[in-house]
Parts: sequence; C-alpha cells; structure tokens
Amino acid sequence: MDRVVKPLVMVLAGLGLLVAFAYLIYLGWSMITASEYIAIQGLGVGIILLTAVGIWATWAILRNGVDLQRISAAAAAEGIELDVSGLAHRPSGRLEHEAADALFERVSAEYQASPDDWRTNYRLARAYDHAGDRIRAREVMRVAMTLRDSERSGQESRS
Repeated sequence: MDRVVKPLVMVLAGLGLLVAFAYLIYLGWSMITASEYIAIQGLGVGIILLTAVGIWATWAILRNGVDLQRISAAAAAEGIELDVSGLAHRPSGRLEHEAADALFERVSAEYQASPDDWRTNYRLARAYDHAGDRIRAREVMRVAMTLRDSERSGQESRS
C-alpha cells in the first residue's frame, strides 16, 4: 500500500504547489495590471517576487533530496553505511552520547586516512548526524556529493 500511497501523496502535493504558485502569480499580475494605485501595484510585484523565491526554495529542497537519495543508495550498494544497530540508543531512537562520540572518533580516523574519498566523507557526515551536529553533517555531505559527482564524471570520461 505504501508503494501507491506515498507517490500519490507526493503527486497531489506537487500539483497543489503548482496550483498555489500559479494562483499567486496570477494574483500578483492582476494587482499590477488592474490597479492604478502604486501601493497595490507594488504589492503585486512583491507577491510575484515572493512566489519566485518560493519556487526556487522548493526546487532547491527537492534537488537536494534527490541528490541525497542517490548518494545514500550508492553507499548502501557499496555496503559502506554506518552500522549503529549494536550501539546504545535513547528511547527516542537517537544514539547515546558516548556511543555517538565513539562512532564519530572511529569514522573520523577513517576520514583522516582518506579525506578526498566521497565514501569517507559520506560516513563522516552520517557520524556527525548521529552525534547531533546537523550543520557540519550537511556541509560534509555536500562535499561527499561533489566528490562522488567528480568521481562519476571522471569514470564516464574514461569510458
């Protein structure tokens, strides 16, 4: 059932966003063209500009999510995901502080040995995430995605 419901919800949410963005652009444009008052016209311009920012933000979030899914799938295919099943967890499901620190130390040593490999960067980003440092996790994950893209483009150019 999840194979049907999740894509259906995503499609409906996407269509809802498209309708909302289209309506906001229409509303802004009609405020610009139908009014002789500069304040109303300025409000229309503002609505269009904010809608453009919303479209850009939605695109950036979706693109980042797709990139993250790709690198996660590649990591799973290579068997390099971090195994945290044997570590102590809190009732919330997060790792205990000491377990997360020990995991981070181990993965950080792997990273130090090979900092230019997307695999060690990916593992380090996941360790940062388990340790609760989301900002550094995102930064290192971006580096991992860049390194993986450059590795893939290098392999494609050799083929």
